Amino acid sequence: MKKLSSLFVLGALALAPVAANAQAAAEKGKMLYASGGVRLGAIYKVTADGSAQIILDGRLVTVPGSTISASGDKIQTSLTKNELISTH
Repeated sequence: MKKLSSLFVLGALALAPVAANAQAAAEKGKMLYASGGVRLGAIYKVTADGSAQIILDGRLVTVPGSTISASGDKIQTSLTKNELISTH
């Protein structure tokens, strides 16, 4: 049982920097860009897991934190606008 609990702790520690980086990248009020530089919209809310919520074509869309990164002063997602629209 100790091995199993150790694995859970190690897994949580391994994922913590990913969530922290995503949260550091996503910032409420900042503009979010899609891959290719297309402007998507301002970040409406950042969730606890680092996902960003934006209003896209009149709908609230959640952009997974794992796809968000900062490039200079731009915040971007590796997803395209079409990918975000088709998942919601």
